[in-house]
Amino acid sequence: MVEGKSKTDGDSEMNVSRNFMLLGSAFLIVGIVLGMYMGGSGDHSLAISHAHINLLGFVLSAVFALTYKAYPAMAAERLASAHFWLHFVGAVMVNLLVFLLLAQIITEAAMVPFAPISEFLVLLGVLAFSWNVVKNAN
Repeated sequence: MVEGKSKTDGDSEMNVSRNFMLLGSAFLIVGIVLGMYMGGSGDHSLAISHAHINLLGFVLSAVFALTYKAYPAMAAERLASAHFWLHFVGAVMVNLLVFLLLAQIITEAAMVPFAPISEFLVLLGVLAFSWNVVKNAN
C-alpha cells in the first residue's frame, strides 16, 4: 500500500485489472515463444494452439483488463473476481488441452471430461463479465 493511500474499492479495480494484464502477458509470452518455434522449425501443426493462446489467453485478458480499468464500478463487484478466476482456470485448461491434442500427446477421448469443463468455466466467466457490464458499465 502506498503511503497516505487507504485501501478502497479503487484498489479492487487495480487488482482485477492488473491480474488480467499479468495473465494476458504470460499467455502472450507463451504464444510468441510457440510462434517462434513454429517459424524456426517450419512445423506449423500447432498453429491452432498458437491462435488459442494469443486470442483466448492474451487478447481477451487484455480486453478484460482495460474494461475493468475504464469502469471501476465493474471492478468493485464480486463478479469481477469470479470472472478472473473462471477465466484463469478455464483458459489455462483449454489452452493446455488444445496444445496436448495437437502435439499428439493426448487423444480427443482423453480430453473428456476436462475439455467441456474448461470450456464451461470460460463461458461462466464471460457470463459473469457480461452481467457485470449490464449492471455497471455506465
